[in-house]
Amino acid sequence: MQVSKSYYKKQGIHAITAIFTVERGVPKVLLIKRKNEPFMGEWCLTGGAIRNDEDLLDGAKREIFEKSGIKDIYIYEFKTFGKVDRSPVMRMIAIGYIGVIDCNRVNILKETTKTSNADWFRIDKIPSLAYDHEEILASAIDFLKQKITESNILSSLFPNNFTMPELQKVYEAILGKEFDRRNFRKKILSLNIVEDTNLTMKFEGRKPAKLYKFKDNIENKSVF
Repeated sequence: MQVSKSYYKKQGIHAITAIFTVERGVPKVLLIKRKNEPFMGEWCLTGGAIRNDEDLLDGAKREIFEKSGIKDIYIYEFKTFGKVDRSPVMRMIAIGYIGVIDCNRVNILKETTKTSNADWFRIDKIPSLAYDHEEILASAIDFLKQKITESNILSSLFPNNFTMPELQKVYEAILGKEFDRRNFRKKILSLNIVEDTNLTMKFEGRKPAKLYKFKDNIENKSVF
């Protein structure tokens, strides 16, 4: 490769992460609002350019921390996005990641040097996104559909003290299918991945519902 050639110059790498969580049984993704051009004032997924002195994973986690304040999050690489014109500045290849986190355990930075806002959005109510982030998010949700059938990712996605209907609601929202209530409960309990907290939550007009949490250090297994 002759690096002096013009067609090898002015290229970079973006690390873009779709960070998912669950609030009261509703799956959501973290979006940040850009403070600078290009796309100033528009929402996008968490991420930015990788420096030439850092590994991809390190750069992705640095961008997450700088743009949201989130640290100590495990992320999964899922796809590369390489359209020539995906950035108006220069040729930028995007490496897509997903992360899952309990939103009750983190405080999201609402503003940074490069962002003017940050918030959790329902995955079925996403605003227009900058760059090609709508395409990246769609692919990230498809990847999440695959990963959510594995028990090890669920323990990071869900907070403690959830009800069985809330758990079922999340599965149905992400997978786009409905489950029989009794069969779903029976399946989850048979896997021995959740435990009864001996607590209950009372919903208006209904009897108290049992609260569950995922067990610690559960063995990874297929849920569905």
